[in-house]
Amino acid sequence: MNARAGAERSPRPRPGGGRAASRPEPRGCTAAARGGPRSRPAPPHVTRSDTVSPPPAAAAARAQARLRVGPAPRPLMGSQGRLGSPGNGGPGEGESGEARKPQEGRAAREKRRKGKGRAGAGPGGRGSGAEGKPGPRDAQEAAGPGAAAGASAGPGAGAGGGGREEEGAGRAARGAERSAGPGQEAEGRDDGLEERRARAGQREDAGPGGAQGPGGEAGGRLAGAGAGAEAEEEAAPEPAGRPAAGPALWRLPEELLLLICSYLDARALGRLAQVCRWLRRFTGCDLLWRRIARASLNSGFTRLGTDLMASVPVKERVKVSQNWRLGRCRERILLKWRCSQMPWMQLEGDSLYISQANFILAYQFRPDGASLNRRPLGVFAGHDEDVCHFVLANSHIISAGGDGKIGVHKIHSTFTVKYSAHEQEVNCVDCRGGIIVSGSRDRTAKVWSLASGRLGQCLHTIQTEDRVWSIAISPLLSSFVTGTACCGHFSPLRIWDLNSGQLMTHLGSDFPPGAGVLDLMYESPFTLLSCGYDTYVRYWDLRASVRKCVMEWEEPHDSTLYCLQTDGNHLLATGSSYYGVVRLWDRRQRACLHAFPLTSTPLSSPVYCLRFTTKHLYAALSYNLHVLDFQNP
Repeated sequence: MNARAGAERSPRPRPGGGRAASRPEPRGCTAAARGGPRSRPAPPHVTRSDTVSPPPAAAAARAQARLRVGPAPRPLMGSQGRLGSPGNGGPGEGESGEARKPQEGRAAREKRRKGKGRAGAGPGGRGSGAEGKPGPRDAQEAAGPGAAAGASAGPGAGAGGGGREEEGAGRAARGAERSAGPGQEAEGRDDGLEERRARAGQREDAGPGGAQGPGGEAGGRLAGAGAGAEAEEEAAPEPAGRPAAGPALWRLPEELLLLICSYLDARALGRLAQVCRWLRRFTGCDLLWRRIARASLNSGFTRLGTDLMASVPVKERVKVSQNWRLGRCRERILLKWRCSQMPWMQLEGDSLYISQANFILAYQFRPDGASLNRRPLGVFAGHDEDVCHFVLANSHIISAGGDGKIGVHKIHSTFTVKYSAHEQEVNCVDCRGGIIVSGSRDRTAKVWSLASGRLGQCLHTIQTEDRVWSIAISPLLSSFVTGTACCGHFSPLRIWDLNSGQLMTHLGSDFPPGAGVLDLMYESPFTLLSCGYDTYVRYWDLRASVRKCVMEWEEPHDSTLYCLQTDGNHLLATGSSYYGVVRLWDRRQRACLHAFPLTSTPLSSPVYCLRFTTKHLYAALSYNLHVLDFQNP
């Protein structure tokens, strides 16, 4: 005997104590059609269920006990986590009467918000009722208020909602219980929890196929909403900030992911940084950009891989290096002079030291690096004629003047010592490791000590047999090289022993007469660069050969090259004698990369000195100091 048969044979109590027919009355069938007395029809605004008063709670409970055929269902948990008992409005199976009271008002508000449900007829003479379809918000709220509208409609009203019927009770008894109280939604929610546990957190689509029985649609919706919430909790982002979704590649260990991404170029890394915030932070790692930076121009890395600017992110330096490669910059004038001069300059941190006539002035850069504070930080004097050359070493300024004197200035004090060094003007000077070497127009080179007790004492005097235009000390402090005018000897480049003052060797053998070397610099203990009147920049490697340079670059306009500067890796900058042309060279190719003329025909001037950082290039001409800003072109 099933529950439906028991419900049809069991008489349903009427308010007057009579028994109802065993079959439900069809909608619209009147008492006159059955031969009985004609009843007065209800007003239009009153439903049929309103004309019948609900049965007492005790009678409903007895009727429910008689109708129950199968084993007693297990007790359900209420919305507050307690065993529920039937509420005041009718027998409910998942919520206590106390918990149901504050939810009736909320259910009524939900009904007004969503509108009335579909009307339907149920077994046992049930009338019209609202079929509620709870949404995602109903699934998150307390269990059971979805059927409160059916409770207000009386025992004959049927409401949709609920889930699978596991207890084996009759469909008519279930309809009465759904219309009497909100317990069925609690049952549907409990079924949804069981379904979610069985499916291990997988999301279940809401619909009629997700539940059994007439009220299975709402139960399926509740189960699907609960499963979706649990899936979202499992997919929460990791504490490390990695993306929770996406390819499994991003969930690899960081060491392995760094190795994979190290094969990407700058463009690919830039595109990868646009995927998400985590990848943007990950691709900004310096380890990924070091290989790219070492192949870029002026990125702060030497040929051996030494990072000269560890405080600046490598990715930012690679961005600026693209402007150097493409020649994108903005030109400005930092300083102007009223008369023609032959300035020399040096950079030290955020300060610029530049010679003007017989003074050396120190200026501080502003934060942008492309402008100077107009008031100098210090002024260093002591020479009677123009300063031809100076260097910075050990918090000292070592200057060479046209008066044949060498000046030693303390940077952070007013201490200044000058002494007579040569009979004619001192064209060049260098200082390393407490040793000063100087070259003069009087065809001599001298070695001096910077120690306080021996300051001004000459250690060696070397006869060069030619005018000395440039000089440089080896980083190993074992030798120094002189660049002469190449008028009295076949080679302008000769290397001397620093300790004894003896000639060690000379570089090259194919120089034309008058191919004087105006500037030279050591790049490493075994490599050096030179330039001068012969319009060539030559790169020498002492380990390979001293008779022939390993690389050379020719000035395309046959102009004298007054100065040069290198980043220690791929970039080379030179200053020409006509129109103040600054040229950029990529040492991996022969041709000039870019040329920047800084003066016009009436004010044509050589570039006497140039220096650059990773963001700016500074060029000193006869009348002004120019800056090329590659950071903000």
